[in-house]
Amino acid sequence: MNLKHLVSRRTFGSLSRLNNVRTLSQIARSQRSVFCVLSPISPCGRGPCDWKNASFNDPKRPGFSLSFSRSVHALQEADVSDSEDDDGTMNEYLSRFVWIMRGKLNEAYPDSNKQTINGMLLIIVENVVAEMEKGGLRGKLSGDASLPSQDFSEDLWKTVWEVSNKVLEDMEKERKKEKMKGLMQDEEVKEMCRFAAEVGIRGDMLRELRFKWAREKMEEREFYQSLERLREEALKEEKEDKGDSDKAEAIGEHIVVGEAKPKVVSLPKRRGQFKYKIYGLDLSDQSWAEVADKIHQSEEITWPQDPKPVSGKSKLVTEKILSMKEEDDPSPLLAEWVELMQPNRVDWTALLDRLKEQNPLMYLKVAEHLLNEQSFQANVRDYSKLIDAYAKDISLEDAERILKKMYENGIPPDILTATILVHMYCEAGKLDQAKEAFDSLTNQGFRPDMKLYNSMIMACVNAGDPTMGENLMKEMEARDMKPSEGIYMALLRSYAHKGEVTGANRITTIMQFAGFQPSYESCSLLVEAYGQKGDPDMARNNFDYLIKLGHKPDDRCTASMIAAYMKKNYLDKALNLLLQLEKDGFEAGVHTYAILVDWLGRLQLIDEAEQVLDKIALQGEVPPFKVQISLCDMYSRAGMEKKALQTLGAIEAKKEQLGSDDFERVVNGLIAGGFIQEAQRVRALMEAQGFAPSESLKVTLMASQAFGRKRPGIR
Repeated sequence: MNLKHLVSRRTFGSLSRLNNVRTLSQIARSQRSVFCVLSPISPCGRGPCDWKNASFNDPKRPGFSLSFSRSVHALQEADVSDSEDDDGTMNEYLSRFVWIMRGKLNEAYPDSNKQTINGMLLIIVENVVAEMEKGGLRGKLSGDASLPSQDFSEDLWKTVWEVSNKVLEDMEKERKKEKMKGLMQDEEVKEMCRFAAEVGIRGDMLRELRFKWAREKMEEREFYQSLERLREEALKEEKEDKGDSDKAEAIGEHIVVGEAKPKVVSLPKRRGQFKYKIYGLDLSDQSWAEVADKIHQSEEITWPQDPKPVSGKSKLVTEKILSMKEEDDPSPLLAEWVELMQPNRVDWTALLDRLKEQNPLMYLKVAEHLLNEQSFQANVRDYSKLIDAYAKDISLEDAERILKKMYENGIPPDILTATILVHMYCEAGKLDQAKEAFDSLTNQGFRPDMKLYNSMIMACVNAGDPTMGENLMKEMEARDMKPSEGIYMALLRSYAHKGEVTGANRITTIMQFAGFQPSYESCSLLVEAYGQKGDPDMARNNFDYLIKLGHKPDDRCTASMIAAYMKKNYLDKALNLLLQLEKDGFEAGVHTYAILVDWLGRLQLIDEAEQVLDKIALQGEVPPFKVQISLCDMYSRAGMEKKALQTLGAIEAKKEQLGSDDFERVVNGLIAGGFIQEAQRVRALMEAQGFAPSESLKVTLMASQAFGRKRPGIR
């Protein structure tokens, strides 16, 4: 802005007259007069001016910022009796104002000397003070054609008031800065800083937090000071109104007063609704209030509460509960504890934690009792914890009892409970129940993980249903989960034991596509599969392929190959294979000898079978249980009652290890030897184990009873 055009000719003309008359001391006296004008807190006797008419404090004046009004109001808060403080504040204001205006004049008139600049400043100050005294600047900046003074232009007045506002803003900042220095040492702020330092806050962040807390403390104090000021003003107006009414009544004046609304001193009321937006999200919507209520309710549930203190008689009852024995009934003590404590869920949880730590044997018993306790408020997680604990202890009946109680109380199993049930039933060999729990998981939209699939596949393998396990494996692959080599081998082993050659070959092919090369175990299982099926030629091909890969067949693999020859009664090929392997350093073991005993027993070569049995004894190992079945069949058919009954007793002692084919072979051997009574007893054991006799066995038993086959003589 070019101030050369702002000052009129009249001002410039009078400036030459002032140059020789006005001095710097006169400027100082004028500044002192401005101090008197700008100080509305001074007493009335301080100067001849009437300060109530001055418009310098009017917040409605155009060109004045709110900070100007606040600053002047802050000046009013000073103590009126301390004149030295007032002088210091006004001198600071005038020095700042003159300093800034001097700089602007020096920029506009670089060729003018100091005396001329001082004269200009004196004229500006005098005009400003004069306009402030008569309040003639109200419409200056609002576009009014009449100027407060013809000496200055409208732009110059605008500049003057901008400088005044800037000065007052700077003074307000200084005041807040000094107040902040004091609040930085406030005890509350220092306490919060000490706490922040204890939790690990250091450096710049700690300094920023300290400044933030001090600023909040200052804003809080200013807020309450403004409220106190509003209250004092309201009380003052109330007293003035009361004094005026008392005075009017005393002199007998009758004043008709219209209906007046009572004045209520309160904070300004906001019109409309509050709108809060954070990152473009409108938080003033009513739905967010509902969310806040829900959060508050959830915090009441999840927020950890302290249990009630246990003292007096309730403490004695608690000690009795903790010292109970496994066979004791906890119901009476728990009922007494409820009557004394009036517990809630937090108290019950604290008791269970202590019980689990000090008396684990009673923990499950008390926890199960609490499922029906109303104050405990049992949820689905309490049931699942108990089921999991019983499942880990392999207590299937207890777990099913908790599950039944869960259904009776109207609580359906969730995903976690169903997962626990799947693992429990898989370990217990309950394939149907495991499949039902697995289906409930998938129906709820849960995607089974690798561990769950592995448990289900192994349960299928153990139950003798590798086809279902293979389907689950394909489902895994469809969900981009790669089965492990152990899963492939378990399915291959199951197919091999059942003699299902097609399934075994399919698994080996899938393994090769999955990146698993043929191994010794996979080749030996293929030999076993073909041996179970009775195909010695394919079994020999896989046996030779195993040797070609560089593996030496062990006792078990050789036994599988001999068993394949036994199915077709190729005794010469079996002997040639054994002779060939012995040349390569092979030594027959228990499994190979067991197959030979079975084979020789079927041929009724009793002496040769007993010689092979002696070789097993020389190795110092216990013969496989299948050898007892072979010997019982051999001795029964040979009519050797003593040895037949001896081996039959050994078989009956381990009847749980027998399969349906084993039972039928023993029964047929006993019938063939004329041991009808023993055959009927073994058939009853067979049915007790859950195996149904075949039709051929039923016909043989009926025929033996009808014709009364005689038992041969004792040998």
